[in-house]
Amino acid sequence: MRMDRNKGLAILLIAVGVLFLLGTLSPAFGYLMSEIMSYLIPVAMIVLGYYGVRSGNMVIGWIILILGLLILIGKLSWLIGPLLAIGLIIFGIFLLRSRGRRY
Repeated sequence: MRMDRNKGLAILLIAVGVLFLLGTLSPAFGYLMSEIMSYLIPVAMIVLGYYGVRSGNMVIGWIILILGLLILIGKLSWLIGPLLAIGLIIFGIFLLRSRGRRY
């Protein structure tokens, strides 16, 4: 069986529709799907914005890309904050250790 672009898109749409339907009918799966979609949509916006910039639609592409980045940063703030704190601690320790040495 030969796969062309339309069949691949049709299978993708059917799969997304099934996931949405399962998310609506099952409360536990619905929570999981809402969490996945809350990260997937900003990533899709970033990809579409990048594609828009590459194809020549600079203004719309940059707007969508920046909005996607801001939304994703907001979603990942629970991870970014602690990583930034750990990075600052490691950098401070590095500065204290290298203070006595002259380069």
